[in-house]
Amino acid sequence: MAVEIVTFGCRLNTYESEVMRREAETAGLGALKNGAVIFNTCAVTGEAVRQAKQSIRKARRDNPNARIIVTGCAAQTDPAAFTAMDEVDLVLGNEEKLKSHSYRALPDFGVNDTEKARVNDIMSVKETASHMVDAIEGRARAFVQVQNGCDHRCTFCIIPYGRGNSRSVPMGAVVEQVKRLAGNGYAEIVLTGVDMTSFGADLPGAPKLGRLVKTILRQVPDVRRLRLSSIDSIEADDELLDAIATEPRLMPHLHLSLQAGDDMILKRMKRRHLRDDSIRFCENVRKLRENIVFGADIIAGFPTETAEMFENSLNIVEECGLTHLHVFPFSPREGTPAARMPQLARTVIKERAARLRAAGEAAYQKHLGALAGTRQSILIERDGLGRTEGFTLAAISAAQPGEIVEAAITGHDGQRLIAAPLALQAA
Repeated sequence: MAVEIVTFGCRLNTYESEVMRREAETAGLGALKNGAVIFNTCAVTGEAVRQAKQSIRKARRDNPNARIIVTGCAAQTDPAAFTAMDEVDLVLGNEEKLKSHSYRALPDFGVNDTEKARVNDIMSVKETASHMVDAIEGRARAFVQVQNGCDHRCTFCIIPYGRGNSRSVPMGAVVEQVKRLAGNGYAEIVLTGVDMTSFGADLPGAPKLGRLVKTILRQVPDVRRLRLSSIDSIEADDELLDAIATEPRLMPHLHLSLQAGDDMILKRMKRRHLRDDSIRFCENVRKLRENIVFGADIIAGFPTETAEMFENSLNIVEECGLTHLHVFPFSPREGTPAARMPQLARTVIKERAARLRAAGEAAYQKHLGALAGTRQSILIERDGLGRTEGFTLAAISAAQPGEIVEAAITGHDGQRLIAAPLALQAA
């Protein structure tokens, strides 16, 4: 019986789930009579933790005799909360989840009370190993980890305590992983990390993310598309900006970790940029790449946020020209400084989140309308759906997942582009 993995959260978790699948099956979990379900959790918000616990309880009801294992950032930051759940057989930390021996236990995967949690100090981890994977199950694009952890301590964020300090995968290992996945037919590779623009600071010679991007594109000509996951714009280096301007295989889509558009809130968050830095970055990158598309994370209702401060965050959607908006209602995470700040009423937070989402939806509708009548290259993700180079969802027929199709955009339905294929490129 195959090991079932339920993944929450970021693209890095998606990548790591494939490593976990391989390591768990190597350890023999696939041979268990009643199967095993592994939950790879997220700790970004309290809601993410709640959803994970809800899914765990449902899995136990649906699979009363299966072995249930919980890992990921929520398990790393609060293992006691999961070991206390009767539904859970084993809790693993973020480092332990990537090693096959962590899944081996007593005969038939029995565990005793002292063995139920295997979670070490993530801050003691000094390296990020390169875990080679041959495929990302069920996906047209593949993710490659280049970095893990974070050295910054934003006042709202629990993730450094789930992921540890920043550490980079050696550049050669990243290139080899990209070669392997490109050779296995993936037309698009997405580079992932927790704080990806800090890549390289701990490596010999301290290469930056731009150097890595250029090296991949030079040494792996089979890569049709290279995409970056979330970046911190204040750390974008000159070589990365040059790659955005000159490398057509580097996709014109950047997801920015903005978090707010008000200077006082940014300072209270301990972010390293100000409002004008974000606006100037977007303006400058548009001059380098006219068709660039920006997404961003923004938190609604951060502690002490006044109505005027919120308006600054609301207005930055238009001022930065954001298209793909991820809105997070502020969720206090125990142990973070922001959890001890004066909190806003939940009704206020929800109302502000709704207004931000409405602004994001209006921007997205404008973006969809602007693409009508254009020609776009679309990577097919599943039957009838794909993504443009700018990561816009498109409905398209007559193509197989993993293929790149040149298409004419005839309109949109409010959620996705309507595309008519012009020609098929062999993947």
